[in-house]
Amino acid sequence: MRRRSESVLVEEELVGEEEVVRSEGGRGSELEQLPGVGAATAEKLASGGYDTLLSVAVSTPGELVELTGVTELAARKMIQFARDKLEMGFVSGEDVLARRQGIEKINSGSSALDALMGGGFETGAIAEAYGAYGAGKSQLAHSLAVNCIRQYQDAFVVFIDTESTFRPERIVDIAKAQGIEPDKVLKQIKVARAFNSDHQMLLAEKVDDLIKKQGLKVKLVIVDSLTAHFRAEFIGRGTLADRQQKINKHMHTLMKLAELNNLCVYVTNQVMAKPDVFFGDPTEAIGGHVVAHASTYRLYLRRGKKGTRVAKMIDSPSMPEGEATFMLDASGVRDI
Repeated sequence: MRRRSESVLVEEELVGEEEVVRSEGGRGSELEQLPGVGAATAEKLASGGYDTLLSVAVSTPGELVELTGVTELAARKMIQFARDKLEMGFVSGEDVLARRQGIEKINSGSSALDALMGGGFETGAIAEAYGAYGAGKSQLAHSLAVNCIRQYQDAFVVFIDTESTFRPERIVDIAKAQGIEPDKVLKQIKVARAFNSDHQMLLAEKVDDLIKKQGLKVKLVIVDSLTAHFRAEFIGRGTLADRQQKINKHMHTLMKLAELNNLCVYVTNQVMAKPDVFFGDPTEAIGGHVVAHASTYRLYLRRGKKGTRVAKMIDSPSMPEGEATFMLDASGVRDI
């Protein structure tokens, strides 16, 4: 008798586990409803952040294979079952409109900038701000963090710092100007310093643990800056494809995080100068089309006159192109 492959034996063992659980009359956990999933595999899925049918339904076979060790066929069956169970198919525009009633807007501190963004920085979306150094990208991040906690008293902000730009002193200044207790605001901001691109991607994945395992109500995730490590680690045209693929995976993690948890993701981005541009602004955002397509809103920030900053709406699903001028001072972002 030919020896069966190890993967087949593992799959049969998992099926056996599932049958034992069901034969005992217990309903089992939500994950154990999946075909071929027993207690052991369910535990692996939950430890990796896939603790609901929805999280499995929106995953890829490769992610489940890497996490649990099952075959690709078994992973596809799990995903398909979860999608069928949740009836993830077409819905009417009316249903989408009703779902969007739950979208919230985080104020920036400037009514002009909020109006440009359609009322504020939207939850369930990624907002990208790019511009040259000193354009106000990081300062806007600090203001958004304080304003988020001012709007939602029990909310938490996650700040993934890749360039050592987070300054608690700025948070204190802005909080005092807003009339909020600085210590309370600082306690509700979770900061992590990312030392390379892999660490940055891991931290983005760990945000899910803060929400599900620690029960924190995260309303805003800030990545400042998005492309600094990728730009430093992938040098030359020969590494461009690998870099873009990695950035693409990172952006999709952030996108899924925003949509599944109804939170706002704000990322800052660096720029480069295009030497072939002779007229107009020669600066262009790093990350190319990958970052551009993944970002829901794209803002281009630049210095204005007399200490002002100008935000230009580059791309938005619903808002027209336009500009907003605002001030940056000790109190953070404010109207002129």
